[in-house]
Amino acid sequence: MPDDLTAALEAVIAAAREHLAKVRAADGRVDDESVWRAYVSLNNSACVYDEIMRTRYDEVTPFDLEPLEAEEGEAEWAGTEVVDEAVEPDAEPTLVSVRQRRDYVVPSAVALQRAAERARDEVPDPEGDDQPVRGIGDAVLELLHSGDGTLRSLEIPELTPMDGIVVINEVGSGLDVTATSEGGEDVAFAVDAGDPVIGRLDERSFQDDHRKGGDDDREEG
Repeated sequence: MPDDLTAALEAVIAAAREHLAKVRAADGRVDDESVWRAYVSLNNSACVYDEIMRTRYDEVTPFDLEPLEAEEGEAEWAGTEVVDEAVEPDAEPTLVSVRQRRDYVVPSAVALQRAAERARDEVPDPEGDDQPVRGIGDAVLELLHSGDGTLRSLEIPELTPMDGIVVINEVGSGLDVTATSEGGEDVAFAVDAGDPVIGRLDERSFQDDHRKGGDDDREEG
């Protein structure tokens, strides 16, 4: 008949097998209750085994655990769980246009191009475009491509942000990119006079030195 230490070891093995089975059954599902309960059982059985080993033989195990209550995790989930109610779509959905502009000072075009080349090396173009980065426009586009596609990608030392503005208009029709010809890109940012502004956000950079420097240069000329 096995002693209590052997029985405790067998309990750890059984709990580990059960935990593995529950994890596989959950298949990545977050906060699965059965996985949590199996985890608690494995934790506590390991604690028992560790305690018996320590008291009987004055030996330790690799486990550094404290007993758990299954209800601890359940209470935490219950306090944070949010169930969204089903919302019916509007009969006539609203179409909005979000337009953003932010200006930048480029202290060094060469430094900016080098930053763009480093960004390309870190995030290669999936289409294998190996054309060199030529000029400021290419550099900025490369940075946007290598980042998340938003202006956050341009938050680098090689660009000094100036003022910006975000305007949200309710519009009657959406943008057709295919109808925007090269050289006529400004059309894509124009809205009808009757499209109301429903939101605006001003971004202040407070880069007074650049403004004053520009004014001084003009006065000296």
